[in-house]
Amino acid sequence: MAEESPAPKPDEPTTPLQELWTVAKAHSHPEIWGVILKDPATHVPSQIVFQKYLNANDSDVVKARDQLTRTLDWRAKTKPLDLVKQSFSKAKFEGLGYVTSYNSGQSKEAEPESKEVFTWNIYGGVKNIDETFGKLEEFINWRVALMELALQELSISTATKPISVDYDPYKIYQVHDYKGISFLRQSPQVKAASTETIKVFAMAYPELLKEKFFLNGTSYILPLYGLPALMGFMYAFMKLFVAAKTAKKFHPMSNGGGLAKEFSDSKVEKLGEKLPPEYGGKGADLKSQGKETALEA
Repeated sequence: MAEESPAPKPDEPTTPLQELWTVAKAHSHPEIWGVILKDPATHVPSQIVFQKYLNANDSDVVKARDQLTRTLDWRAKTKPLDLVKQSFSKAKFEGLGYVTSYNSGQSKEAEPESKEVFTWNIYGGVKNIDETFGKLEEFINWRVALMELALQELSISTATKPISVDYDPYKIYQVHDYKGISFLRQSPQVKAASTETIKVFAMAYPELLKEKFFLNGTSYILPLYGLPALMGFMYAFMKLFVAAKTAKKFHPMSNGGGLAKEFSDSKVEKLGEKLPPEYGGKGADLKSQGKETALEA
């Protein structure tokens, strides 16, 4: 009797997106950025997530798979969506981080093509280095919660239009305001917190940065960057962990009051005018228009 032919193997992934989906569905953690991952062929939010990992790695599937796996491992351990619901110390973090969202119309719900989301890190507002930065895990958890709050504003989970290498409206502006931080410049706690934040964000939040502005660096100038010592350290360190195309999105500015002028070509009409007055706009102050993480006494 002739031997039976072996049963046909299931179809192997035929596209990079499907390869990433194979990795994701084999993992115990099902979610990234609020998106429950599904087949990207039929689920646009998942397509966006997987495409960002490919874009971040210049379409190198092996590297994208590795980064996706590390992100899933990290999210399974850290539980960022739970951190958004967690309350953080008011004494340590009040006034240090905000999320703002702007769109061209009056509706709060806007398509990504007509919406801009910002995260603001007001490090000049730190009152006590040891309190804010002394417990590294606590600081990272707070910073991750702020990022996840911004991702809620992007609302990738409700997206209906796929992205590509050249088209991706799901990105966030980041503003770091260092006004008055000369007293932080040599702090090992701050450097440790900055180092770990950069590592985590480079790994777990790829292709979410639109532009990054470093503001109000006027003292302790470094010749190469025109930044105070701490800013120079962070700026140089970031360039070690992010792709060159991402580093090009970094913009040091000595005067934060000129920030509003940087958005003349924004998809949101007169975006600069909507910013807080301390950044050259005509909108409400940052505390009034921004969202903070949950805080408790």
